[in-house]
Amino acid sequence: MEKQLDPMKDDLPLMANTSHMLVKHYTLDLDVDFKSQIIEGIIVFFFETGSRYRKTSSTDEEGCQSQFDETCKIRASEPCHIPVTDLSACSSTMEYNDFAVCGKGEKDTSDKNGNHSNGEQASGIPSSKNCCDIENHGSTDFLLVLDCCDLSVLKVEEVDVAAVADIEKFARSAKLTDASEELGNLRNQIVHELVTLPADRWKEQLYYYTRCSQAPGCGELLFTTGTWSLEIRKLGICTPRDFPHAIRIWYKTKPEGRSVTWTTDQSGRPCVYTMGSPINNRALFPCQEPPVALSTWQATVRTAARFVVLMSGENSAEPVQLQEGILSWYYYVTMPMPASTFTIAIGCWEEVKQQPFTADVQTNSDFSLPFSQADLRWHEERCGHVEYPCRFQNPAARLQTVIPYRVFAPWCLMENCKELVLQLIPQCLSAAYTTLGTHPFSRLDVLIVPSNFSSLGMASPHIIFLSQSVLPGGQHLCGARLCHEIAHAWFGLAIGARDWTEEWISEGFATYLEDIFWARAQQLSHDEVKGQQELKALLRWRRLRDEVQNSEEELQVLRPNKENTGEVSESGASVVKHGLKAEKIFLQVHYLKGYFLLRSLARAIGEASYLASLRKFVHKFHGQLVLSQDFLYMLLEDIPEQKESGLTVESIFQNWLDTSGMPKLLPDQLVLLLESLLEEKTLCPRTLQCLEKTYKLREQDAEVRHRWCELIVKHKYVPGYGDVEKFLREDQAMGVYLYGELMVNEDAKQQELAYKCFAAAQEHMDVSSAKVVAEMLF
Repeated sequence: MEKQLDPMKDDLPLMANTSHMLVKHYTLDLDVDFKSQIIEGIIVFFFETGSRYRKTSSTDEEGCQSQFDETCKIRASEPCHIPVTDLSACSSTMEYNDFAVCGKGEKDTSDKNGNHSNGEQASGIPSSKNCCDIENHGSTDFLLVLDCCDLSVLKVEEVDVAAVADIEKFARSAKLTDASEELGNLRNQIVHELVTLPADRWKEQLYYYTRCSQAPGCGELLFTTGTWSLEIRKLGICTPRDFPHAIRIWYKTKPEGRSVTWTTDQSGRPCVYTMGSPINNRALFPCQEPPVALSTWQATVRTAARFVVLMSGENSAEPVQLQEGILSWYYYVTMPMPASTFTIAIGCWEEVKQQPFTADVQTNSDFSLPFSQADLRWHEERCGHVEYPCRFQNPAARLQTVIPYRVFAPWCLMENCKELVLQLIPQCLSAAYTTLGTHPFSRLDVLIVPSNFSSLGMASPHIIFLSQSVLPGGQHLCGARLCHEIAHAWFGLAIGARDWTEEWISEGFATYLEDIFWARAQQLSHDEVKGQQELKALLRWRRLRDEVQNSEEELQVLRPNKENTGEVSESGASVVKHGLKAEKIFLQVHYLKGYFLLRSLARAIGEASYLASLRKFVHKFHGQLVLSQDFLYMLLEDIPEQKESGLTVESIFQNWLDTSGMPKLLPDQLVLLLESLLEEKTLCPRTLQCLEKTYKLREQDAEVRHRWCELIVKHKYVPGYGDVEKFLREDQAMGVYLYGELMVNEDAKQQELAYKCFAAAQEHMDVSSAKVVAEMLF
């Protein structure tokens, strides 16, 4: 980073230097202990050289110091430590499963920050006063920086992948010699060949990831932990290209770690789950948190036999008994995803079994939009993402209306889930498929999480957390929420934001699509759809209005970094603006403002064309990270006539994404909003005052002002009577029926206003209009 970050600031630091080293795969091997509320074990990283240093030249060594001087200056005051004594005794030839239990039962000598200071004599590697001490080691040692918080890191070592049997097929062009430099190059070449295997060899790739993870260590690495990061270096290694590309870390979580919640379920039994907190997974395992670090993973988790382990994995894991009372669970993913999407939930969950009959999952054909020939052509195009076994290119997956699904819950909620959740999932999945096409993920688990879960739902790859709050009261809340979380499979997971500050790309789309999916799942008629969605729009508008009035302006901006959105430092590190503000977690502005933007675009373009554009966007950008303009430019290019109406990417930024407050609506949108409000029985004067001030209704066109006058008359809003009088005098082409509304209420003040306005305008009125008004008044 260019400057030292204050960890108490409201911006969340993303410290990993992803431009130098980019993780491609994680292998986790973990033990879960509910008594101590600790998860401990090993994580193995497989890296590629980062984008800034992938192309090498003979000047690399010379340029090394300038490349990393700034990094060294930042960390000059931080102590550098090496592993504790007892762990250094672990045999380097142990198999993979042995690593996880090495050192168990021994006293943890780490301090509260996870640093260790007693390892100098044990390993014989001299520690330095600082990681970039020029006097001792020069300033050119490369630092690998990982995101890490609330973890006790015990040991870090390089993995000797060259020791794996049959691995030589990944290094045919290199010659094995005794020179350590050559060995290092060989190991890194093996990793490079492994992480770049073509997608059709994914099974072989997973197999060798496992084998390499079990390989012996070949030297401990120096490390230090800070509040937000873990820094690792190897003496004498100057460049990312030469740094070990396979490393193994022993670590423990802490009970107070902010990435996991230890609690009890609704039946009183212990459980633990990851939470969608601002710090994501960095208190679960060291990782690279920036979204650009798209990686695959595999994980083995061991715990007591009474617990069920659910995880974001492509496979429905079947447990293996290792010893009496201990089961092992194994999951993997082959689609590269940000580490923040990794999810785990361990508890005494019970699977809710299917009923004997199958729910009807057909959607109303009158409301379904068939895929066009263009949709079919998109399937034939090459994907734009990095290579992986993509479902969008799999003919069988493209026809899969409903993916395999399971439901898990505490035993006391089993019946509720059987009658409700289990029946709704296929309907919602089918509706989503009808709207967007191919499901990005191959299966789905739905878990009813404990009552302390802080939101109604959370979506991760292959798994959805649902709050128990969606269960009572019938289908509506549960179905709508399921649709929202299912929508995240496309927007938020398969397509991610390149900058975390652009939450609206995930939440705005999911909120908008929630209504589309849910209407189709219910098989509503066109009129029923319109009524339901108009009502929801009104409720959301009121919620957004209240939030805007009661929150800080800076938290209302959907692109707080504006034109700098997506930019990172030279190392790839950055911050998430306002990422640590506690109140931000509870604001819905990204959901609601994003929803209204998408709704306005759909109305401007037409729903059929708009949904076709969404499908095109999904096919073009799945498996990738995007910025707002990626969607907006594509949408407006598809609908070029919109540019003539003044709808441009720049105007959308200005009116919707880069400013606080309520969005500036187009006149037709304001008319629709006011007509929706006219259906409300009561609106308080404060609401009407806020409405006029927010949208400057007195300055709008006659169509908008006419609806505003109707609201004034209906709710007897005395401060607005002047607006009605002005309209009746100056807009006689439209104001005739306002006279009737002033008389119908039988309110003395309103009738007096009608007589007054007619008397002033009668002499100059059109004869027919004057006759109609006179009949209303007398």
